[in-house]
Amino acid sequence: MLDTLITNKTRIKLLIKFFLNSNSKSYLRNLEHEFNESSNAIRIELNKFEKSGLLNSEVEGNKKVFTANTNHPLFKDIHNILLKHLGIDTVIDEMISNLGMLKKVYLVGDIAKGKDSDIIDLLLVGAEINKDYLTRLIEKAERLIQRKVRYLIFGEDEIENFLKSKGISEYLLLWKE
Repeated sequence: MLDTLITNKTRIKLLIKFFLNSNSKSYLRNLEHEFNESSNAIRIELNKFEKSGLLNSEVEGNKKVFTANTNHPLFKDIHNILLKHLGIDTVIDEMISNLGMLKKVYLVGDIAKGKDSDIIDLLLVGAEINKDYLTRLIEKAERLIQRKVRYLIFGEDEIENFLKSKGISEYLLLWKE
């Protein structure tokens, strides 16, 4: 029973790691450190995902590096399920209508890196954003998903510089006008 519980927890962590942000790549020892779990439990799940075609692997030096197989027929479905599981879809749906001239929404932070977190970090790109309305939406979404949401608002000409200046290389475009 405990073995199944550990494996399922590991499986969910791996799904979030690779299928939320398809640019994520990692190897066994890195995942062992990141998840704070035994390499054996992680190896078993990696092998299952690779055998089913959900993960691709390649050897880089002496490491076997894994990435999501974005061509797998279930990739988009798994990605959408993870957005729902983490509550991100609810946050975005609540934000879009009546918010102002919203152009893009990016996910950054731990979740964008494929790590589960109680905090969802969003970058909103647009103009004339109704901040009072946004605050009410965020509060409502937080109650629904039982996670905290942090956000920053940028103009279209500011976002690139912010990402570069903060060294943010792992981000996920969630919505675009």
